[in-house]
Amino acid sequence: MRREGDLHARKKTHYNFEEYDDPALYDGENESNTSDIPLLLKWASLTKGAIIDIACGTGRATIPLARQGYRVMGVDVHKGMLDKARRKSADLGLKIDWIQQDCMNLNLKIRADFIYTVGNSFQHFLTNEEQDKLLASVSRHLNPDGIFIFGTRFPGPEELVSTATEEFWKTYEDEESKLQVDVYCLSSYDPISQIQHNTTIRKYKNGAGQEVKENKTEISLRFVFPEEMERLLAMNGFKILNVYGDWNENPLTGGSKEMVYVCQKAGGQ
Repeated sequence: MRREGDLHARKKTHYNFEEYDDPALYDGENESNTSDIPLLLKWASLTKGAIIDIACGTGRATIPLARQGYRVMGVDVHKGMLDKARRKSADLGLKIDWIQQDCMNLNLKIRADFIYTVGNSFQHFLTNEEQDKLLASVSRHLNPDGIFIFGTRFPGPEELVSTATEEFWKTYEDEESKLQVDVYCLSSYDPISQIQHNTTIRKYKNGAGQEVKENKTEISLRFVFPEEMERLLAMNGFKILNVYGDWNENPLTGGSKEMVYVCQKAGGQ
């Protein structure tokens, strides 16, 4: 059954990057999120040498560290997101190495004391095999006792409820068109594969409130439960130093919305 579920997930999510095919839209909706930056800066201050941001996207969390003087490398598989990141860092006069690679098969020719991935990127790895490949890839590029930090959504009841009808999420103004954007979501959770299949509907309205455009994107995300995550990390040679319920280092509880892991690679590996 597990193999069939994995194959089903792979088939249904052969292309899982629609949410990232418009980097300007992604920035408009996500760039203001800075909740993870203080914790990353805290650990960066304890680090020597290069820092690696994997699944870096347009550099939302890479650029703030570089602006504080840290040597940061951003890695992502999506060319369009990296092109946007390069333009942003060039405009700021920042020297950042942007590298296009699959995070499950990193070959960066360096090791670091600190690697992180944010934006719930861990959920993009949809099978046990893909999660193992990601963690093995991170481990190969960490020095002994190196730190790996990542976040993922907490699999609470609210997250795992399927919505058969469009559910309103938020409204914002699109930077380029100046149109009002109403965002709606549909979701379907498969408890066997632990994958949530999501459709995001963006409805663009003019000043008169008339809908002038609609855009739909799909994305699939894997949920991992806390004890499952503990075993997964241990099997891949990581010790959990802390697990938080948010990026402000509050404790993980049953009502948390996310899980933030601070892990250390086993020494001597």
